[in-house]
Amino acid sequence: MNKSLLKHINLPKDLRLLQQEDLPQLAQELREIIINIVATKEGHLGASLGVVELTIALHYVFNTPDDELIWDVGHQAYGHKILTGRKDIFESNRQLNGISGFPKRNESVYDSFGVGHSSTSISAALGMAIASQLKGKDKHHIAVIGDASIASGMAFEGLNHAGVTNANLLVILNDNAIGIDPSVGALKQYLTNVKKGTEKQDNIFEALNFNYSGPIDGHNLPLLLSELKRLKTVTGPKFLHIITTKGKGLKQAELDQVKYHAPGKFNAKTGELPLKSNIKLAPKFQDVFGETIVELALKNKNIVGITPAMPTGSSLKYMMETIPNRAFDVGIAEQHAVTLAAGMATQGLIPFCNIYSTFLQRAYDQVIHDVALQNLPVIFCLDRAGLVGEDGATHHGVFDLAYLNCIPNLVIFAPSNAIALRNIMYTVQLGIDFPIAVRYPRGRGHLLNWKVPFETIKIGKGICIQQGTDIAILSIGTLAKNVADAIKLLDHKEAVGHYDMQFIKPLDDVLLHEIFSSYKAVITIEDGTIVGGFGTSILAFANTHNYKQSVTNLGIDDNFVSHGTIEQLQQLQQFDAVAIKNKIVELLFVLNNG
Repeated sequence: MNKSLLKHINLPKDLRLLQQEDLPQLAQELREIIINIVATKEGHLGASLGVVELTIALHYVFNTPDDELIWDVGHQAYGHKILTGRKDIFESNRQLNGISGFPKRNESVYDSFGVGHSSTSISAALGMAIASQLKGKDKHHIAVIGDASIASGMAFEGLNHAGVTNANLLVILNDNAIGIDPSVGALKQYLTNVKKGTEKQDNIFEALNFNYSGPIDGHNLPLLLSELKRLKTVTGPKFLHIITTKGKGLKQAELDQVKYHAPGKFNAKTGELPLKSNIKLAPKFQDVFGETIVELALKNKNIVGITPAMPTGSSLKYMMETIPNRAFDVGIAEQHAVTLAAGMATQGLIPFCNIYSTFLQRAYDQVIHDVALQNLPVIFCLDRAGLVGEDGATHHGVFDLAYLNCIPNLVIFAPSNAIALRNIMYTVQLGIDFPIAVRYPRGRGHLLNWKVPFETIKIGKGICIQQGTDIAILSIGTLAKNVADAIKLLDHKEAVGHYDMQFIKPLDDVLLHEIFSSYKAVITIEDGTIVGGFGTSILAFANTHNYKQSVTNLGIDDNFVSHGTIEQLQQLQQFDAVAIKNKIVELLFVLNNG
């Protein structure tokens, strides 16, 4: 290779000084830095590799940051970050106190809009374009929507509005036929037919009043540059359809696009993933869900599984492989997933609607209006509840306890381990007359022997793990393990009682009266927001019944939590085992010296 070009590029203005014939070399260098850093630091790989040429072309042709560029979803934007002043700190990507894995407005002026969830770019870019019109500003607004995000209802809402405006908006469809898993649905088939040249119907985007061009090869830099330059001269809403290969430039990432979406550490030179250890590990909660729903569904013909585009991440893929006619990937369509489940429930089916906690936020009205208001027995399995680690603020599942807690009819359960998750799944499929949300975290539990015979769980009942004399700790979910580890660190273990409350709603009033009648102080702990969550409910209980004990709430502060490992973030939020132990010691000192 010739001397490095990327070495001298710190901002897009430097990029625009290059000759057009130099850009393919720059694309190769950009891929190399992405591959080398993600190989050691981890992160999203395939999506950013697939848009290297597009990233270069956009910054070369358009006058960013004055021209607004929005990436949808933001895990496509690693090349963008490297070219916009963050090359020298890209190694800190997704690390504690480092740069975010997604575009973030307060990180760079080149990040026009924060994007961690899918399908928001068209609406945001249209809003910017209309604002520019109103202010008399002549500039461009580009939304790059990819990884199956175009199939989301919100994307169509944006297209529908944009088509009746004369806004200076360019929508670029990065069509790679895959999100995290392969795309699904009729639109995917339509786009496939367009690519093959077999689609004879009216072009759907032209029908929405967009000036449509394409499909073109998204890895052909001269063609991309030529088309983008032409589109700069076209007025009104425009739509460019490009075809890319997710993982382009790394053979393994091209061949296994699901695994290399975010592969973890790998060999940067060969692309090979490390060999799996023979050490037996506790299962991921996702796999406990996936294996258990298959086990139950093979015996109960009414069980169905639903996921919005996350069959691999949620492990519903096991059911899709074993009982494909009763497991549904509905694409990036959380609202539809929830109401689909509601419709199924009215007909006597038992829908397990598996959605990441952070993505259920996108279907809040459907949870209230279509499920809870009608008291339909939908089972929400909220994957990745609590802190999720390096994906950061857009992906932490820390709001579900608060936003679900206020909904009538809805039961909320948080299993402390894999056995409890299995047992609640078994219990609810026996028959319930209410909706329930079962929330569990990302990653592995701590039990190796988890496939034990099923037992029913009594709805609304907590468990006493350990009796104590002075302080009662009330935990929900897997933070019970943190509490148990904290108690082991104490000199006076007998002073502390520990209760796994299991249900956030309904609360176990009988057990709570017993606790407040027996202990001098109470500590609640949750991996959700303190405001409006489990601890708030315990405070309300104490106030309602005129209990005067000190109640300390541990959980997520009233701030958005940044990115870092789960262990680092728990330490910062002060509910890791050491922090809990310190809080107990501090409270015992106050109680004994007050």
